[in-house]
Amino acid sequence: MRLGITGHRGLSAQVEKQVRTLFADEIRQFAPAELCGVSCLADGPDAWFVEMVIEYGGRCEAVVPAEEYRAGLPAWHHETYDALLAQAARVHSTGLRRSDAQAHMAGSEILVGLVDRLIAVWDGLAARGYGGTADVVAYAERMGVPATVVWPEGATRD
Repeated sequence: MRLGITGHRGLSAQVEKQVRTLFADEIRQFAPAELCGVSCLADGPDAWFVEMVIEYGGRCEAVVPAEEYRAGLPAWHHETYDALLAQAARVHSTGLRRSDAQAHMAGSEILVGLVDRLIAVWDGLAARGYGGTADVVAYAERMGVPATVVWPEGATRD
């Protein structure tokens, strides 16, 4: 089973804890040897999900939206990004250089094309910019990829 992840960044530590619990419920449904998490490895849900898939004995694949993608991530996340990227069984790339909204959406489109199901840490609101979580969920739906939304009750985001 190949599970993709998309979700809001900038969530609080309290929401992170709740999301990780929801992830565990999703991951436990599958035998570890059969589980592959596919992610762009951004800070927040992308990284949390892959960390947990690996912790449960699954493997991961990474999608790199742009050559400059890592540079656009927060500096405090670079070490985690590098470690997860090094553990990826496969790395997929858009071939784009600039890390912008178009590249991020292109990466998400590749991700959706690789998975059996998408997990979205999504508050259900419209995307704040092109390529946001809402756009990725809508794309998955258009492509016939089922999406499971996980959002802790009462949670908010910045």
